[in-house]
Amino acid sequence: MSELEVVSLAMEEFEALRLVDLNGLQQEEAAQIMGISRRAFWEDIQNARAKVALALTTGKAIEIKGGNYVRNTK
Repeated sequence: MSELEVVSLAMEEFEALRLVDLNGLQQEEAAQIMGISRRAFWEDIQNARAKVALALTTGKAIEIKGGNYVRNTK
């Protein structure tokens, strides 16, 4: 794994994927949960999907890092 090229996913992009593609939420509801506009959410999820597709089709590793977020401890 350490020799693979890496595609970096921001935490916001990862969260957008999780909310919509894993949890099945609508984009509007997911944007509200994340506290961002629908437009910003759409950009995050489009970027995330493109990065994941690139990694899957070219054999690259996916790294999740950075971003601005608050951890919900409930």
